[in-house]
Amino acid sequence: SIRDLLAGQSVKVTITGSAGLGVADAAGIDFVQEVYATAAAVNTYIPDTDAVIELGGEERKIIFFGGALEERMNGSCAGGTGAFIDQMATLMNVTVNELDELSLKHEKIYPIASRCGVFAKSDIQPILNQGGRKEDVAASIFQAVVDQTVAGLTQGRELKGKIVFLGGPLHFLMGLRERFVETLKLDGDHAVFPEDGDCFAAMGAALCATDYSPAPFETVLKKLEDSAAATTVVDTMPPLFTSQAEYDEFAARHNASRPPEADISTYAGPAYLGMDAGSTTT
Repeated sequence: SIRDLLAGQSVKVTITGSAGLGVADAAGIDFVQEVYATAAAVNTYIPDTDAVIELGGEERKIIFFGGALEERMNGSCAGGTGAFIDQMATLMNVTVNELDELSLKHEKIYPIASRCGVFAKSDIQPILNQGGRKEDVAASIFQAVVDQTVAGLTQGRELKGKIVFLGGPLHFLMGLRERFVETLKLDGDHAVFPEDGDCFAAMGAALCATDYSPAPFETVLKKLEDSAAATTVVDTMPPLFTSQAEYDEFAARHNASRPPEADISTYAGPAYLGMDAGSTTT
């Protein structure tokens, strides 16, 4: 195991990733920004790369190489990322792996919004209701991710040359990879899917660790273990109710204002129907 292999030795450790900063702060371990870590790995292992497209669980980014490093990343919305794909798989009542398998059997592509899961559901639900094939919808979901990534992040800059695809979704989902390759019209020499594409940021963090000071392995391990129990204080809004009695009073007050109910099978007289047409359900 790694514990046995490194016991008694000095190690250099850095942490990266969207959740890595919090872990690094809690453990007192050096942190390296994810873009720099990814760039370090790409420059080391695939040095003739022109651009990187990386999809994560909550982030998507494009890094342009050649001259000054240029990076484009989505904002606070996770549309078009792994979280979006998970949400769409749940909507279709399949696993992500099943969604991928379905997409490989598609016959047509539907236009689907991917900026927001709510809008995507608004596009998908009518297609399914009208008898659209799940295979076509699955491929359309992946195509929406491609369109959102390319149109939203390139901002008019051309994607050309050798493009490396990284991150978990692109590493595990063959259908998503297929949609990127077809959309960007890439051949085998210009679409690169590394065997360790889901780990490139971590590999880059290891390369960047050479610039930091070493520490005993046991010390680093204890810092990480202790950080798991660390708690942080964040600002929160006050609770709606400070006690069970307050909630009971609230519930009683509102339940007293409920309209009376009648058995529709025996009711006679005027009746009115209310309809709530939402963005995804009615």
